[in-house]
Amino acid sequence: MRETSVRLLRLLGLLQARRDWSGAALAERLGVSTRTVRNDMERLRELGYEITSRTGTAGGYRLAAGSAVPPLLLDDEEAVAVGLSLRAAASGSITGIEETALQALAKLERTLPKRLRPRLDALRTATVAYTGGGPTADAQTLTVLASACRDHERLRFTYAGRDGTTSARSVEPHTLVYTGRRWYLLAWDRDREDWRTFRADRITPQLPTGPRFTPREPPEDAARRVVRGAASDAYPHRARLRFAVPAEVVAAHDRITPSAALLTPLDDRSCLVETGSASLPDLARYLVGLDMPFEVLDPPELRTELRALAERCLAAARS
Repeated sequence: MRETSVRLLRLLGLLQARRDWSGAALAERLGVSTRTVRNDMERLRELGYEITSRTGTAGGYRLAAGSAVPPLLLDDEEAVAVGLSLRAAASGSITGIEETALQALAKLERTLPKRLRPRLDALRTATVAYTGGGPTADAQTLTVLASACRDHERLRFTYAGRDGTTSARSVEPHTLVYTGRRWYLLAWDRDREDWRTFRADRITPQLPTGPRFTPREPPEDAARRVVRGAASDAYPHRARLRFAVPAEVVAAHDRITPSAALLTPLDDRSCLVETGSASLPDLARYLVGLDMPFEVLDPPELRTELRALAERCLAAARS
C-alpha cells in the first residue's frame, strides 16, 4: 500500500509538470507496466482528479481542469516562489486580494517542509514592501480586462483622465502590462482609430463585454508601447534625450522607474531616453538632479529652461 501511495504521488507530480504524457512514457518513468499506469489513473480519478485519456498513436493522458482545485505538488523552488508571490500580493498594487493572499500564504506555510521554512522566513523578515500609497487596481476590473484580452472581445468602459474628467471608450483590448508600480491596458481605441494606453485603476468596465474581433498587432512590443504611453505620450511636454552613459546605468538609477522613462540603447556608451512632464521647468530640474551627462534632442524649449536654470545656479554660486 505504501509503495502504491508513493507511486501515485510521483504520477501526480509528472502530470502536473507536463501537459501530455503517453502511457508508455509514464510507465518507463515509474518503472511499472502500462496496465499499472491505467489502474493508477483510475485511483486518481476516484480521488477527484480530472484526467482525460485518448487512444491511438497520438493518445495519452492529461490532467484537466476540474470543478475544484486539487492538491498541488510543488518542488522546493516552486514552493518558495509561490510563498514570496503571495507575500507580495498581500501588500501589492491590487485592491481586494490582500486578505485572500494572506490566507493562502498561511495554508502554504503550514504545509511547507521544515527545510524550506527558514528560507521563506529569512526572505520575509529581511524585506519590506513599499507601495508608495498610490492608487491600486481593482482585482475584479483586472479580471474583466484580462478575459477580454484573452477572448478578443470588445470592451466598453468609463475612463477617468489625468484632470479628473471622464470619457466613454470603446476599445479592442490587446494586453495587460504591469510596470512594477501600476497596471496598464494596451488597446486599439475604435473611436480614435489608434493605439492607446489606459491606467487600470482609472477604468470602470461596462458589462457584458462586446462582440469578438480579429486582433491587431501593435506597431511595437506591447510593454515598450505601454511604457512610452505612460512615460512621455501621456504628458503635455515630451522630451527625447541622449545620455552619454550605457542604458543599464540609466535603468539602475533610483530616480528612474520603468513608468518614468523609455530607454533604448544606442551603443555601448550611450542610450536614448524618452520621457515627459506636466511642466518643462520641473523636467529640467529632474534631469539635472540625475547627475548624468545628457544632450537634449527635442524639444528646443527644454534647452531654454536648462540655460535659465544654469544661469540661476551660477548667479547663486557667485553671490
